Amino acid sequence: MCAKRPAIQAITFDLWDTLLIDDSDEPKRAAQGLAPKCVERRNLVQKFIERHEPISRELVDPAYDTADAAFRQVWYGQNVTWTVRERLSVLLKGLGRNLPGPELDDLVRLHEDMELTVRPDLAAGVVEVLGNLQGKYRMGVVSDAIFSPGRALRQLLADYNILQFFDGFVFSDEVGCAKPNIGVFEAAAAALGAELGQIVHIGDREQKDVEGAYAAGARSILCTVVKDRGSQNTKADAICRSFEDLPIILEQLNHQ
Repeated sequence: MCAKRPAIQAITFDLWDTLLIDDSDEPKRAAQGLAPKCVERRNLVQKFIERHEPISRELVDPAYDTADAAFRQVWYGQNVTWTVRERLSVLLKGLGRNLPGPELDDLVRLHEDMELTVRPDLAAGVVEVLGNLQGKYRMGVVSDAIFSPGRALRQLLADYNILQFFDGFVFSDEVGCAKPNIGVFEAAAAALGAELGQIVHIGDREQKDVEGAYAAGARSILCTVVKDRGSQNTKADAICRSFEDLPIILEQLNHQ
């Protein structure tokens, strides 16, 4: 007979397309007459460089695209997310341009805070389920930081008045590695004061959230509340299609 698994003591949540709806800020930006984020980032780079010397958009766009491609290669290939400063430094070096330190600081900040200026939406049922689970489990956030760093992501959660539900945070720009690296989940276990076998991680991506959690010794729940990225083939312990169902799913896992 197989030994019963440890009771779940802690829950970690992915952020993008789990608790927050990625790119749900884009329609809001359009309604305000703002460019899409990907265009605005390139606008900013051109604007800052042109404070010192002219540069054509025909140079800026492919250089930015190349820096983005390099970021993705490192993210998926080495499980590391470059900081915005690192990304912009690669971009500027490729263009053979430099910015004074204070100007580079401003350019970095404008990139990092873009989703604080026009915020993405919470997924349906997030506030209610976090309130329901508070006190029953220790809860944390485990998220890869793409443009918004941990500093900005904490502010987003605070703006939505849900920061107080969480007991620990693991952001890739702060710990130096990204999911599915087991170091991310080990950092979460340390932050939450739980053993990895007592943790269930909830996220939307099979490789990063499901396989990453398993490799570290935790359990996983595939979240399809925002997007279904292939639940028919998931290896997760369970699938959460509505946050209303999450408390019951957790109870069922505890009895397996």
